[in-house]
Amino acid sequence: MKTTKNYLLVLVAGVCLWSCTSQNKKEQDMGTFEKGTFGYDLNFLSGKDSLIVLKSENGEAQVIVSPKYQGKVFTSTATGLSGKSIGFVNYDVLNSTVVDEHMNGYGGENRFWLGPEGGKYSIYFEPGKEQVFANWHTPKPIDVESWDLNRADAKEVSMRKSMKVANYQGTKLDLDVERTIRMIEAADVAKALNISLNDQVKTVAYVTENAITNKNDFEWTKETGTICIWMLDMFIPSDKAVTIIPFEEGDEKQLGKIATTDYFGEIPASHLKIESKNLYLKTDGKLRAKLGLNALRSKSIAGNYDPITNRLTITVFDQDKNASYLNQEWNPSKDPLIGDAMNAYNDGPLEDGSIMGPFLEVESVSPAAFLKPGEKLSHKHTVYHFIGDANALDPIAKSLLGVSINEITQKFN
Repeated sequence: MKTTKNYLLVLVAGVCLWSCTSQNKKEQDMGTFEKGTFGYDLNFLSGKDSLIVLKSENGEAQVIVSPKYQGKVFTSTATGLSGKSIGFVNYDVLNSTVVDEHMNGYGGENRFWLGPEGGKYSIYFEPGKEQVFANWHTPKPIDVESWDLNRADAKEVSMRKSMKVANYQGTKLDLDVERTIRMIEAADVAKALNISLNDQVKTVAYVTENAITNKNDFEWTKETGTICIWMLDMFIPSDKAVTIIPFEEGDEKQLGKIATTDYFGEIPASHLKIESKNLYLKTDGKLRAKLGLNALRSKSIAGNYDPITNRLTITVFDQDKNASYLNQEWNPSKDPLIGDAMNAYNDGPLEDGSIMGPFLEVESVSPAAFLKPGEKLSHKHTVYHFIGDANALDPIAKSLLGVSINEITQKFN
């Protein structure tokens, strides 16, 4: 069975890669692509894995998926092989022969993880260990292990992985993960978001459908502890990039505080502004900062705009305002069932001066998976990239985020 799956992977990947590159044989030479282009990353990553390349009908929008690297969407482009590569690819880590005991940050503009990271139900800390970095270890199935390919064609790829993870309480959780990534054509993007697109805007978009199934012979409860699906998008920061998060206005007694802003210490005003209806996080890759919104505050949408690369990214995700979300803070004394439904992150130097990226992240999580044996929990997370000048992107930003491009660019001037 394993041999058959490996053969299928090579066969399908070969077909997808051929269809991607055969349009222009001259461009197959890595020397024809500058670093930072999609073609460069495609050639680089092809040396690491038999990739799946999803494509739009016109061939301009393309997405790289890697079964070997935990089913990641590594990167995408809206303008073909010579176009900008949008996702964060960590070349140094991918070239390294050293396996990091804590986390191997290969990058990837959309990756599947499991939560919670910290707290009473954490699957990143062994029972009784102090929840500090020295004791933090990412579960291997979502860090370094390969995933199985179910099927793939030019528009869709499906993968799966059987996993066993142990939590801070000592409970061993047995689960199956299914992950499907599907391209969205520009016309369908316009319909899904109820916006208009013209020739001045290039787009690449895909939806990820992620599911976990309880394979234990016992129910996951408050007593055993449980997990959640955790989706993380990693993009390249810039001096002028800003993440925009619309939020529900209202009484804190009913909705909770607008955002948790002290994950790594309180975020200074130089990088965070909370105004009526929207929250703004400067994503320059120069200050480590993370924030989160609960399910009552989040509107299931976030954006990131970078005027330097003319990119507007919109992330949309499933959310249940009546469900419990897990607390991911590194603090077992906190209530494990009061947590965020979405997060945003700006990378920056650690205390020793080293840096993981830099990159920026937009994240979403599923509700807590209180599942009986054989039950399944699903979570959908969709990424839309729009490339164009400020005037072309302005109507999209106004419609989806309630703010103009000009207003976004002025927030941190």
